Amino acid sequence: MLNVKSKENCMFDQISLGEVMLRLDPGEGRIRTSRYFQAWEGGGEYNVARGLRKCFKLTTAVVTAFADNDIGYLIEDFILQGGVDTRFVKWVSYDGIGRNARNGLNFTERGFGVRGAIGVSDRANTAAANLKPGDIDWDYIFGTCGARWFHTGGIFAALSESSAQVALEAVKCAKKYGTIVSYDLNYRPSLWKDIGGKAKAQEVNKEIAKYIDVMIGNEEDFTACLGLEIEGNNESLSELNIDGYKSMINAASAAYPNFKVIGTTLREVKTATINDWSALCWAEGQIYHGMEFTGLEILDRVGGGDSFASGLIYGLMTGKDYQTAVNYGVCHGALAMTTAGDTTTALQKEVEGLMKGAGARVQR
Repeated sequence: MLNVKSKENCMFDQISLGEVMLRLDPGEGRIRTSRYFQAWEGGGEYNVARGLRKCFKLTTAVVTAFADNDIGYLIEDFILQGGVDTRFVKWVSYDGIGRNARNGLNFTERGFGVRGAIGVSDRANTAAANLKPGDIDWDYIFGTCGARWFHTGGIFAALSESSAQVALEAVKCAKKYGTIVSYDLNYRPSLWKDIGGKAKAQEVNKEIAKYIDVMIGNEEDFTACLGLEIEGNNESLSELNIDGYKSMINAASAAYPNFKVIGTTLREVKTATINDWSALCWAEGQIYHGMEFTGLEILDRVGGGDSFASGLIYGLMTGKDYQTAVNYGVCHGALAMTTAGDTTTALQKEVEGLMKGAGARVQR
């Protein structure tokens, strides 16, 4: 099992590094025609900290940056409602129109049936993207305050040349203080396409991967970010090329002997609202296949992978066996995709109930 530091020596169970955006959601409508949007907060790395806090009741914090204006204050208010500590947020002076720094927006529609979900990000030149090495006192965070677990990912690393350097700086410092480090590859083609595409993604992620204990991603993530391939076509969850996935995971563990755990989600998209869903977890030379949900009904798929990550991390942090840990991830991710917004609304007892086979009958 992972050698996770004790709570007594750490102020925080877990800390995430990443950009937190204001998500604008047209509900059942389309971005291009909507006159009303519901506001949420969201960001791949942050979603993990929020899930660990709200669902699993751990003490978490986020490291990010905001332009000092009312949009930044709104996002901060959402974060505080989620119970995540904001003391490590860097506030950047706002010049009135965002020449020097701004806050990121993410317009996301959920999709339905044959119409896939769409995300339109407006996040260039944000305060988080402009973070550079030396801006964050990592020795204070990991040495003075202390954290049992640190999480970041490929979305933050893709925002700018300097954000990739900050991610590398952070994981190195976390390792220096004995903090477990996890990383979600989270490949987004739109973030990399104008800065070198897959070649740049691999250059950045292969370097960061040298310092990671728990690597997380799906098949596309491992292929695009680490150059690992999987053979065979996947028709449905029951017909997944599991041997191909296992081969890919074993190749990752061989290429990066520092990986102690590898988690990969398995998803087959039937329609935007019907997916097959499961996951694999590699640890100590063994591969554990998580629970399978065939024909899972989806309300909002955004954040499902992040909730898988937080469930898996919770299982690993609390010393559960690897099979149980991957099932925490699968079930938390499944529940998160039944509600709107990036972040989970599930309770730990609901996750554990689903793990035990609880159905969808009304609870009175």
